[in-house]
This record gives sequence, C-alpha cells and structure tokens, in this order.
Amino acid sequence: MKKHRVLIVDDEKLVCWSLNEVLSAAGFSVETALSGAEALAKFDTFQPEMVLLDVRLPDANGITLLTTFKARDENIIVIMITAFADADSALNALKAGADDYIGKPFDVDHISHTVERLFEKKQLCREVNSFKRELREKYDYDNFVGNSPKAIEVFKLIRTCAENDVKIVLILGESGTGKQLVARAIHYHSARAEAPFIETNCAAIPENLLENELFGHEKGAFTDASSQYKGIFETADGGSVFLDEIGDMPLTMQAKILKIIDSNTFRRLGGTSDLETDVRIITATNKNLPKLVATEQFREDLFYRLNVMTIRIPPLRERKEDIPALVNYFIERLNKEYGKSVSGISAEALDCLSRFSWPGNVRELRNMVERAMMLEKDTVLTARYFSQEIREGAAKKVATAESPKTQAPAPSPLFHNGSVVRLPPEGISLDEVEKELITQALERFSGNQTQAAKCLRMSRDTLRYRIKKYTLEEQGE
Repeated sequence: MKKHRVLIVDDEKLVCWSLNEVLSAAGFSVETALSGAEALAKFDTFQPEMVLLDVRLPDANGITLLTTFKARDENIIVIMITAFADADSALNALKAGADDYIGKPFDVDHISHTVERLFEKKQLCREVNSFKRELREKYDYDNFVGNSPKAIEVFKLIRTCAENDVKIVLILGESGTGKQLVARAIHYHSARAEAPFIETNCAAIPENLLENELFGHEKGAFTDASSQYKGIFETADGGSVFLDEIGDMPLTMQAKILKIIDSNTFRRLGGTSDLETDVRIITATNKNLPKLVATEQFREDLFYRLNVMTIRIPPLRERKEDIPALVNYFIERLNKEYGKSVSGISAEALDCLSRFSWPGNVRELRNMVERAMMLEKDTVLTARYFSQEIREGAAKKVATAESPKTQAPAPSPLFHNGSVVRLPPEGISLDEVEKELITQALERFSGNQTQAAKCLRMSRDTLRYRIKKYTLEEQGE
C-alpha cells in the first residue's frame, strides 16, 4: 500500500525529529524542513499530501506559506503548529484555509490520531465526489440522446427549468419515453443538485399509504405509529420531489398537493401545525390530463397550477431520425456495463429498427439492443437476434408500403414506364446499387447530406452511416 507523504515544517530541530519519529512509526513517508525556503523547495520535490506547518518561522510567515501551498495544490491538507498561548494565530490560520491545528507542547498520540483522521476525511471526500460525478454522468440530460428538432426542444426546456429554478414542472409523455430521466436531469443540473431528489410513483402506492409517504406522521397518529416519521416533502427540503404518474393520484391527495404548491406548507398525519418546505415539485404522467379534468377524475385547479412549465417528450415513432444515435449510445453504455466489445450495428439491422413503430418507446429500443448484444457473437449487431415481433413488424411495414393499394412512386431512373427494372439474368449487387444511388444523391445536392437523405427517404444519421460504410466521406458535407 502506498504511504501518505507528510512534510513537517518547523525551525525547532527537536520538534521536527519527534514528529518525524511518531509519524514514520505510524506508517507515513515523512520529510522535514527547518525554514520557509526549504519548505518551498521540498514541496516541489517531495510533493506532500499533508503539511504540518509552524505559524512562526525565521524567514517566513506561516499563514503566507499556507496560502502558497493551497494555491499550488488545492487538495493539500495543512495542519498548523501553534503555541497554546497564540490562539489568535490558530484562528487566523483556520480562516485562511488550514484544515486543523495542534498546539505546543503537543501530545504525540493526539498528533498521530489527527493526521490519520484528516487523511480518512480526505479519502471520504474523494469517494463522495466520485459518486456525485458518476450520479451526474448517469442522469446527465445529454443522455436524452437525439439531434432531431423535437429532441432539441426538450433539451432547451430542461436547461430552462434547471437554470431558472422553476418550482413546478409537468412532464408529459408515453410510457418509456424517459420522463424520469428528464426529471433527474432538471434536478442535477440546477442549484438544488446537492439537496435530495426523492421520487414516488403515485400509481404504485395505495391511497391510505400515499399520504403517509408524502407527508409523514406524528407519534401515535395511528395504531402502528410508534415514532415520528418524516415524509418525502419534509426530507427533500431544499431539493426536488418527483411525483410520477400524477394522473393516477386520488382526488383527496390532489387537494393536499395543491395546498403545498400554493402555500409551501403541509401537515403530518396526526399533526396540529403546518410545516414549511422549500422543494421543486416535478410531476409526470402518460395520461391525458384535460380529459381526466373533463371527467372529474383530476382537479381542474391543480391541472392549471401544474400546467405552467410543461415538457412534452415525443414518442420514438415521431423522432425516428434519432434511432441511429440512440442505438450507438446504448451500445457504448452497455459495452461498459457488460464488458462487451460491440463496435456497431449493420445497416440492415438499423433499417429494421427504423421501420418498427416502437410502442414501448426508447425503453423498448434499449431493451432490444441489450438483448441483441447479449446474444450476438460477432462485433457488429445484426437483426437475427431481434425479437420476432420487431422483425415481423418491420417486414409488415415494408409489405404495406409495397402494396398495390399505395400510390405508385414517381418515375425515376429505377423505373421504366411505371414498371420496376427487371433483375438481370447474371444478378446484381444490392450494395453496389445502394452505393451508386447515394453517390448520385450527394452529387445532385452538392454534398448536402440533409437534402440527399430526404431524397433517398432515409434519416440523415442512416445516410451518414452508409456514407461511412461505402467510404464516400469525401462526397458528404
């Protein structure tokens, strides 16, 4: 195990010697310096993780050295050494950024304990910060992948809600579109990111338990209430509460949510006084709220209070141009999660995914990519491991598109007098035909991929994939 490096700076040789003995015996790597100049030199060569620094040195001021060390390494731990009679110096050192101080004469056991405690604290801070980074990466709104106009509009609204601390947000979208992801993105990119984010599913908890979950209870409020319990709105104070499936919330509970929105107060079950709370309330539903209002299944006044900053997440079938980017994103994430080395997806498989209607939206697409990656033995995903439903659904759509009932396509070089070109006796390479058509489209529109993709009835991402496949990059924009 690597030893922690400690630099001792004191003009008294006996102090340096005794501290060196104690900390070396405790397993630390120790260097000493008798002056400020020597300390600065050893700080660069020894690169300590901690400095035990005397406040008063013959050639330097300890507080000034403390500031210098912190400027060179913001993570350095500094413990000031002061005389017990010099309490003002210790206070000034703490104000200047010192992590702790010890007084002369000192207890060697206390010093060893203090050094170990501060190193443990530093390690804990590293772990917490690492966890926060992972959490933010996981719920980063960039993970709402897509470059379609509808996806970009969602990005803009997420940023607006986060940066302006919008207190009430309503997220609408079908099941599987990513409502929870959007809710977390709003929280973790806002000033409330360090405070709690607590979510509950209003459809999954019985009405008699939901009130207790949201507002808590006082001791003795009911038979089993042996102690006080803090609900979500109290626990999340300063942060965000995410009420998923708000459309399924009972009417009696809706009235209590309306009170919180209007007054920022609530009352625990069995309580006699109102408690204040400062939370952002994010709600989500896949239900048609205006229809529920019309049938008196949802409070009209609550609907109007929620329907201020509304984010509508489009279903995947309305932004199919995002499918290639989503698939590549899922492959990258699942490669890390499962230790796989899948490099991409075949053009045929991507076409199959693009033809399917995706009733389960992005969640269903991710599950399908995950299934294919678990079964695929090659480094490129193919359609052979897609579910039968997806393969048949895509084939059915192709058959429908080719049905005689559909309007005949306009004449083109592939058609003669309304009839499709006959297959030559010697056969033909579909890849060569596709490559030629892509080349012609790019030439027709002077390399404009957006126009070429529209002409070829495919998404821009699909076109870019095939340009790369056929090494036509120099012709694209």
